[in-house]
Amino acid sequence: MEYAVGRAGRVIAARLFEGEDLYESIEAIARAERVESAAVLITGGLRKARVVVGPKQEVPKIVGDFKDFRGPGEVLGVGTIYCDDEGPKLHIHTAIGKADQTVVGCPRGGAQTFLILEVTIIEIERVQARRKPDERTGLSLLRFR
Repeated sequence: MEYAVGRAGRVIAARLFEGEDLYESIEAIARAERVESAAVLITGGLRKARVVVGPKQEVPKIVGDFKDFRGPGEVLGVGTIYCDDEGPKLHIHTAIGKADQTVVGCPRGGAQTFLILEVTIIEIERVQARRKPDERTGLSLLRFR
């Protein structure tokens, strides 16, 4: 286990509009506001998303098992922002659903807003952490300095 103790800093509230990309939008806010560490909460709607619902393969490298969500539907999610060598990166897990269809996992490419997505970013100050490539898994994982 690794951990660090920080404190809450700025709180950023945002609204994403129809068609805006979940990752692009939140990472753009983080870059503009120079957020390096944060907790992220979302609630609202997604029109579509490609969601990792677990590993399809664990060895030699982890390969994600993807499920496509076609909405529009409701979403709530909890995630984090930590930087890698290219800047702030969002990692978020969500529950997305409509009628009797529910998908729980990590939305990836093309997670697109339906109508409105309310975003709350709670900056974490005094924590030295980065996402770093992990050779064993093939993923970029959180590490504390």
